[in-house]
Amino acid sequence: MTNPAHAAPLIPREDLFGNPTRSAGRLSPDGRWLSWLAPKDGVMNVWLAPVDDPAAARAMTSATERPIRSYFWAPDSRSLLYIQDKGGDENFLLYGIDIASGKETTLTPFEDTRVQIVGTSENIRDRILVGLNNRDPRYHDVHMLDLNTGQLTLVLQNDAYAGFLADDNLDLRMALRPNAAGGMDFFPIVDGEIADEPAESTGLEDSLTTQPAGFTTDGKTMYWIDSRGRNTAALIAQDVATGEKTVIAQNDKADIGGALTDPRTGEIEAYSFTYLTTEWTAIDPEIGSALDWLDQRLEGEFGIQSRTEDDSKWVVWNDPLTAPVRTFIYDREAGTLEEFYVSRPELEGAPLQPMHPLELTARDGLTLPSYLTLPPGSDADGDGVPEAPVPMVLLVHGGPWARDGYGYDSQHQWLANRGYAVLSVNFRGSTGFGKEFISAGDLEWGRKMHDDLIDAVDWAIESGVTAPDKVAIMGGSYGGYATLAGLTFTPEKFACGVDIVGPSNLETLLETIPPYWAPLVEQFHQRMGDPDTPEGLALLKERSPLHSADRITKPLLIGQGANDPRVKQAESDQIVAAMQEHGIPVTYVLFPDEGHGFARPANNIAFTAISENFLATCLGGRAEPIGDTVAASSAQIVEGEEFVQGLAEALAD
Repeated sequence: MTNPAHAAPLIPREDLFGNPTRSAGRLSPDGRWLSWLAPKDGVMNVWLAPVDDPAAARAMTSATERPIRSYFWAPDSRSLLYIQDKGGDENFLLYGIDIASGKETTLTPFEDTRVQIVGTSENIRDRILVGLNNRDPRYHDVHMLDLNTGQLTLVLQNDAYAGFLADDNLDLRMALRPNAAGGMDFFPIVDGEIADEPAESTGLEDSLTTQPAGFTTDGKTMYWIDSRGRNTAALIAQDVATGEKTVIAQNDKADIGGALTDPRTGEIEAYSFTYLTTEWTAIDPEIGSALDWLDQRLEGEFGIQSRTEDDSKWVVWNDPLTAPVRTFIYDREAGTLEEFYVSRPELEGAPLQPMHPLELTARDGLTLPSYLTLPPGSDADGDGVPEAPVPMVLLVHGGPWARDGYGYDSQHQWLANRGYAVLSVNFRGSTGFGKEFISAGDLEWGRKMHDDLIDAVDWAIESGVTAPDKVAIMGGSYGGYATLAGLTFTPEKFACGVDIVGPSNLETLLETIPPYWAPLVEQFHQRMGDPDTPEGLALLKERSPLHSADRITKPLLIGQGANDPRVKQAESDQIVAAMQEHGIPVTYVLFPDEGHGFARPANNIAFTAISENFLATCLGGRAEPIGDTVAASSAQIVEGEEFVQGLAEALAD
């Protein structure tokens, strides 16, 4: 199979998966400061500059091992806040950096604790509400945190609830508790007292598509994302005094996907739906004019990632789809759009490929929103089908209660550049397309959810995208499970597989979920199989690839983080052991300083290097040599270095 992609320049792995030059640009609420994430000594840290002098930037944090990936401004603009865990254990603590002094404080100084942000306020700017599970790992007690002194004051001890909703006065107004039906009960809170009976409830079918979405600043209106009485989740405003609800927006094909709210009033000004692509609709005329103004000047997709409290300036991201993402500062009063940064300037001029949105059809008639990226040079007329079949990677998303979307995707671009068609499928159970689409995946792990993936592969073969013997399956988390399911339940369908932190045994997966997921365990049981019933346990065993490991006949690469709290290392260990017991070859890469996925760029690049050389061994695509990437990472090759081209040599150097 000749591959025209091999004539295109090879995009270095470092350019796709190394640190971006900058990311996550923000404006301080008072509009005086710009902040962003950028490397400091090779590790992503938070940087700060005056808004009128971006060149006077300085690093405000000093992370030396794990990148800082999430930060935000204190409402009073006096400090920057970020969360960080240790080695991927997902016990995120909250840290604050005082802007004036540069002093950093651990605001939640506890071990084995995961912080949640419960509420922030427009009017009370020096405090926020946080949830902490340091007393009982299953439940988060609510505390008031003074951002400038670090003082924590207990507001509510929690022994039953999965979450809380607060208003702009930082008063708790609602408590959420899972119910036996697999849904959620919503309890009003008045003067700090939680009602004995819920005011509203959901069952299983609405559990992933209905939730409260906050209050207006005056506390008079409460917003809901709500699928009750309909299929797709609508945006609804509820009058708190009367209880009357008004539908603001709904769409037949997709759930409400996002909203813009007035920074001062909290009133919703615009909303979006994402079916194949994202579409915004403005309610407020001035916001509508601003979005139209931006749409005329920006190619591809764009969105607003930060706004000042007076709403005079926005930070706007722009994804041109076949060029690196750019970020701009939009001065609404001056009518100017000034470039802030390009996230990956090294990708300027690289042969990035368009992503084709598709509607595929499953064997039972269900429509599967999907995305296909083709190798450079393979599709001269741009119709989304190559002139001749090319090898393909079926790239399966995690969750499974999540979704694939449209836009620049580093994995799609990497694999396409290496000579592969890349197909991502929103199989049943994926979110964003209504509750019926989610419910169609209930109790269908390894069955109809997997059938959807097989149906998509069959479409690609029949359409001339690929050939029957040239398809790999790859993914992380649920996508890793799908890889193992593909190589065990349908071993004839795939030439090889790459499993990243995928569960191999659904029974042990449910036994070892993190304690703070305990409130949601009923939903897991109803959507996956209940291990406490004979039928449910039999179902989980039947759908667990571990018990069919002897059916694996094709090459398999496994990547695992040793500190993964969701899919424990044992999930990978046990299927590797089962394959060894049957004399089946496998390559197993373990990262001792990672969790559910690989956060450190050196580790991500090392696994990418191994993966592309594994795929080249199996499918015949092209690859950069592994070089010193593995040596520069924490990767431990537990098994199977001999099954990946160049890996043994790289380890010997």
